[in-house]
Amino acid sequence: MGLFDFFKKDKESKEQQQALDEGLQKTKTNFFDQLSKAVVGKNTVDEAVLDDLETLLVHADVGIDTTVKVIDRIEKRVARDKYVSTSELDRILREEIVELLDRNSAATGSRAILDRPDNTGSPFVIMVVGVNGVGKTTTIGKLAHRFHSAGKKVVLGAADTFRAAAVDQLIIWGQRVGVPVISHGMNTDPAAVAFDAVQKAVDMQADVVIIDTAGRLHNKVNLMNELSKIKRVMQKVIPDAPHEVLLVLDGSTGQNAFLQAKEFTKATEVSALAITKLDGTAKGGVVIGISDQLQVPVRYIGVGEKMTDLQLFDRTTFVNSLFKK
Repeated sequence: MGLFDFFKKDKESKEQQQALDEGLQKTKTNFFDQLSKAVVGKNTVDEAVLDDLETLLVHADVGIDTTVKVIDRIEKRVARDKYVSTSELDRILREEIVELLDRNSAATGSRAILDRPDNTGSPFVIMVVGVNGVGKTTTIGKLAHRFHSAGKKVVLGAADTFRAAAVDQLIIWGQRVGVPVISHGMNTDPAAVAFDAVQKAVDMQADVVIIDTAGRLHNKVNLMNELSKIKRVMQKVIPDAPHEVLLVLDGSTGQNAFLQAKEFTKATEVSALAITKLDGTAKGGVVIGISDQLQVPVRYIGVGEKMTDLQLFDRTTFVNSLFKK
C-alpha cells in the first residue's frame, strides 16, 4: 500500500466512523439520558438500577429475551465482584453486548468478497429478500457500489417484477454505479430474470451477482414457492447458488423488524442480515436483539443516505459508537 492509499483509506475510515456516530445519535441520546437519570445519586449497581436498566433496554428495542439475558449476565458479575459502582456500568454493559454479538465478528459470506481474488471462475450469488419499503433495492444499489468501488465486477438482477418502481429503481442504481442490470420488465417471471442475471455474471466472469426479489410477506406460501423456484433455476447455472440469502430490515420499525425477520426465516433460509435506516430512529438496539435471537449474522447496517453509508457491521465498532458520549 502506497502512502497516498494509506491516507485515503484512513480518511475513508474516519468518515465512516463519523457517519456511524451520527447515525446512532438518536439511540444514544435517548438511552444514555435515561440511564444517567436512573443512576443519579447512586453509587452501586443494585436491584433498582438493574430494573431501570432493563426498562431502558426494552425501550431501545433490544427485545425482552435479549434484555433478560443481558441483565442476567450483569447480575452474575455483580454477585461475583460483590461491589460494582454505577460508574462501571457503561463498561460492563458494553462488554456484555459485545459478547452477545460475538457471532457477527467473522468476515464471512458476502463480506469476504472484498478479500477474494478477482475472476475466481464462479460468481458469488446474493439473493436479497425483505418486505417492500425497508430499503431493499437501495441496499442492493449501495452494495453494488461497495463492490464496484473495490474493483469487483458486479451484475444486478431485477427479479422484483411485481413492482414497476422496484425494476426502474434498480436500473437507475445500476446506471449510477456503472454496473449491468438484467431486467425483463414488470410482471415477468422472476426466476427467468434470476437465471439470466446469473448466466450473464458467468459469461462476463463477474465476481458477484445480486438478485432483488419481491417482498410479499402477506402470502408466505406463495413467497416460499417463488423463492424456491428462483433458487432452483439459479442452480442450473451455479449448482450451489445462492451463496447468501440477505434479509434487509428497517431498523426504525423496532420490534416489527424482528417479527418480519422471524417470518422470513420461516419462508427461506436467511443466512445474513442488513439493517437499514438506523440514522432515523432511537431504536438502534434492535440490531442487538435481532442478531442475538435469530443467531443470524448482521453483515451490513445503514446509517445514512449516501452510497457509502451502508457499512460493514463490526460488533466492537458498533457498540463502542453506541456508548460514545
